[in-house]
Amino acid sequence: MAQKPRAWQRMLSGRRLDLLDPTPVDVEIEDIAHGLAFVARWNGQTKGDFPYSVAEHSILVEEIFARLQPAASPKERLAALLHDAPEYVIGDMISPVKAAVGPGYGALDDRLAAAIHVRFGLPAETPKPLKRQIKKADRISAWLEATQIAGFEIAEADRLFGAPPDGIISGLRIVLRAPVEVREEFTRRHHALLTGS
Repeated sequence: MAQKPRAWQRMLSGRRLDLLDPTPVDVEIEDIAHGLAFVARWNGQTKGDFPYSVAEHSILVEEIFARLQPAASPKERLAALLHDAPEYVIGDMISPVKAAVGPGYGALDDRLAAAIHVRFGLPAETPKPLKRQIKKADRISAWLEATQIAGFEIAEADRLFGAPPDGIISGLRIVLRAPVEVREEFTRRHHALLTGS
C-alpha cells in the first residue's frame, strides 16, 4: 500500500503546519514574516537589487487601506496586513497561474487564511465589506508596483488595475530593501496592530 503523501511543512519556529488541516496553534507571526519576506511578487520580474516581496506588498496594502479608511480599527488594519499571509507557505502565484490551477488553490488559501485569522483574533472569514475595501487597497498597490518597479506604462496599469483615486498614493514610493529589513518591519507592524498601539 502506498504511503500517504506528506501534507505538512516544518517551519523555522519548529511548528508543523498541516496544509490540509491547518490549526491556529501552528501559526507563528515570525514564520509568516520570514516566509513572506522571501516570496517575490511579480514572479521576481521587478527592477532593483532585491526582490519585491509579499511582505513588502502587505505593508504597502495596509498603508493604502489606512489612507482609504482613516477610521479603520487596528483589527481591520491587521486584516489588511495579513491579506496575503497564506502565501508564506503556498507562495505567490500570479493570476493566470491561479486560474490554471483551478478552485483547489482558492480552497487551500481559504483554509490557511482561516487558521491565521483565528490565531490573531480575527474572524475566520473576512467580512465581505472589509474584504472589498482591502481588495481596493490591493489593486492600488498593484498599480503602484506595476508602474514603479514592474515596467508597466501608466495607461496599461490603469486598464488592468484601475487608476488610483487622487491623493491616495501621494508620497508613496517603493524602495526595495533586504528581506531581513522587511521581515522586521512586518513583525513590528503586526505587533503594533495586534496590541492596538
